[in-house]
Amino acid sequence: MVNHEAAKICIARLGICRVAGHSWTMSISDLAFQHAPIGICLLENRIVRSPNDAFAAMFGKTIDECRGASIADFYASLEDYESIGAKVREALEAQGTYTDERIMRRKDGTLFWCRVRGKSLTPENPFHCGVWTFADLSDERPVVSLTQREREIAILTCRGMTSKEIGLDLKISYRTVEEYRARLLKKFGARKLAELVAKLSGMPL
Repeated sequence: MVNHEAAKICIARLGICRVAGHSWTMSISDLAFQHAPIGICLLENRIVRSPNDAFAAMFGKTIDECRGASIADFYASLEDYESIGAKVREALEAQGTYTDERIMRRKDGTLFWCRVRGKSLTPENPFHCGVWTFADLSDERPVVSLTQREREIAILTCRGMTSKEIGLDLKISYRTVEEYRARLLKKFGARKLAELVAKLSGMPL
């Protein structure tokens, strides 16, 4: 049950005014969205329409810099934007939701691991309108310099996919996936696949 008196005090302290015709519940919803401790934004056809404070701060930008920008500006590369976008569309069409852990880019060019979750509000046109959350994983999972293909295989490995499954998903051979995994083992200083997955997932070894 909402404590409206406490909410009024909180809203007043943050300089939020009650607008005629709107209930306190609406103001509380706005307050929760804008100051949530996780990045949230509303995307319209992959354009950022309504970002919250945490989203902007995560990428080292202001709210105004985020609003109206293509979500492509936040990806590590245009290739990631296109390849991940294809997977996102497929998942949203099938189930209306999507989640992954990927490398993204801050305003200063710094790359970081990010957990992304989204839900389409328009299943008939998945990208038309959706709500997305972004969680910064950089404290638990530092970024190692990876090529585009290495990033793709790292992301799919984190999902628990086998080399054969990754090969089918990326339309490359099983042996090619194994070669890339061997490179990842070396880059991350892992001796076996389980250790690599642990390092990629930010889990204690």
